[in-house]
Amino acid sequence: MEKYITKYLPIVLVSIALIFQYNLFVTPEKLEVKHREILNDISKTYTTKEQYNDLKGQLNIMQAKIDKIYDVLMDGGKRNGINKY
Repeated sequence: MEKYITKYLPIVLVSIALIFQYNLFVTPEKLEVKHREILNDISKTYTTKEQYNDLKGQLNIMQAKIDKIYDVLMDGGKRNGINKY
């Protein structure tokens, strides 16, 4: 038994040292910190569906107002009685 221990002990020790040196196994605390960093980066870069839908609604309202202004300018105000002359 000692023969196997003395033969393979250096390999086991080097393997364990490499595991700790290169952080091959992550602790839950480190994983949680990285998860929060990723969520913060995503929130700075991308929008939520609610924000997108609100912006889309505002753009639709602006488009409707622009269409009304265009109609008034093209009609010359005749339809609403603005320019009677």
